Amino acid sequence: MPGTPSGLTWPDYAVLAVSLALLLAIGFGLSRQQRDTVDFFLARRRVPWWAACLSFLATEISAVTIISVPATAYSENWEYVQFFVGATLAKFAVAYLFIPAFYRHDVTTIYEFLHHRFGRASQVTASIFFFVTRLLGSGVRLMAAALAVSILMGWPLGPTIAVFIVVCILYIGTGGVKAVVWTNVFQAAMFLTAGAATLLYLISRIDGGLAGVVAVAGGAGRLNVVNWGPAPGAPDFWPRVLTEPNIVWVAVLNGFVGSMAAFGTDHDLMQRLLTVETRRESQTTLSLTPLGTLVTLIIYLGLGAALYTFYAQHPALAVSRPDEILPHFVQQAMPAVLRGLMLSAIVLASIDSPLGSLAASFVTDIYRPLLVRGRGEGHYLLASRISVVGFGLVLGVLAHAFSRFDQILWLAFKIAGVTFGSLLGVFLLGLLWHRRVNDWANVAAMVLMALVNLVLLVLSETTVLVFAWSWLVILGTAGTILVALALSELSEKR
Repeated sequence: MPGTPSGLTWPDYAVLAVSLALLLAIGFGLSRQQRDTVDFFLARRRVPWWAACLSFLATEISAVTIISVPATAYSENWEYVQFFVGATLAKFAVAYLFIPAFYRHDVTTIYEFLHHRFGRASQVTASIFFFVTRLLGSGVRLMAAALAVSILMGWPLGPTIAVFIVVCILYIGTGGVKAVVWTNVFQAAMFLTAGAATLLYLISRIDGGLAGVVAVAGGAGRLNVVNWGPAPGAPDFWPRVLTEPNIVWVAVLNGFVGSMAAFGTDHDLMQRLLTVETRRESQTTLSLTPLGTLVTLIIYLGLGAALYTFYAQHPALAVSRPDEILPHFVQQAMPAVLRGLMLSAIVLASIDSPLGSLAASFVTDIYRPLLVRGRGEGHYLLASRISVVGFGLVLGVLAHAFSRFDQILWLAFKIAGVTFGSLLGVFLLGLLWHRRVNDWANVAAMVLMALVNLVLLVLSETTVLVFAWSWLVILGTAGTILVALALSELSEKR
């Protein structure tokens, strides 16, 4: 638990120190190349597509994957793969529907597209929704990593979060999105290498090796991938469809809609795809990311199944909280250097923060057009760096507040479910609806459906209403489109 002796040795600390030094060196090394906000937010669209691909992978994965995917496989099964299938389909939809529009309008942030299609109110509202969603979701991710590191290093949780925030502010505030992309490349290589090495070592410590994992974890249902659910027409069909998010076609559908919202309307992910030179390169980048995601999921779901087997064979070492299972194993059973490698992967994955994209959206969508107009690029570059600091402080406070929650993987999805439907709905109106929708009708629809989803989530979490959180994005998307069209039609008649 946090505050206990870590058991780390000097080789472990050496691996971590070298990793952090490389991270900061990339950020400071690129600081002199930041002359204006085009450099700071888009890297002048000169990033190679393969680097943008690895950067997207590192952003998509995050510390939640490293900590909570093994925890979910350890305590539940592999049914999370069903969401991956839907997410893969969503990436192709975003690549060939969203990205061409963003390049056609030459946007710095994707919310500028809404300004071109509808007006300033839609742009600002979407940007604010992004602030709320990304800060809360990233707070969950940062908390997951800080909890793991506090266990491994024996630090209190608060100071651990503070160290992460300071490092994030330093390298992003100096190097901008170019530093983010190239540190992401390093981070992706680190968590893939560390995860694979940990899995191989863990299997070597299990009686029977891989066959033992299949026998023990498979016998306990921990390797189940598909949840077929009830047959259509069964008496419990609709109640289970509305309450169980892991039924295969429900999971694929929600993975598709939810991931379309996450990849197409969240500037933190889309920012990486806008740093390459051409639309075609951006589409290629996104289309190839499912391969990296699949490899990562196999490694970390495999870790969860192997951890279940290991602790079934060593019950004296079991822990009470699934989200602590991987860091507990790293602390208790792994050798020096390898332990430091896994610690570095967790730390680096947590440092990939959204501060750059949050600052980009604030300065581009709100500060520059609405609050302070007509200043020079030096002023806006300074404002961007100050924004990185401000958002970093808010993120640290939120991460500490989330430390009281369990089931971190699903918590991040639930938070996104409240607002992602509103964002996806208004973007789909801009992409698919050829008539111009009233700007303020969009705002009203987005706010209304976010409030509806928030009420539904609260009622579901307090068991007042039986409703699966996975339907929130679909409901929000459909509701935003219908309400915006209805209100726009009323406005035209008046």
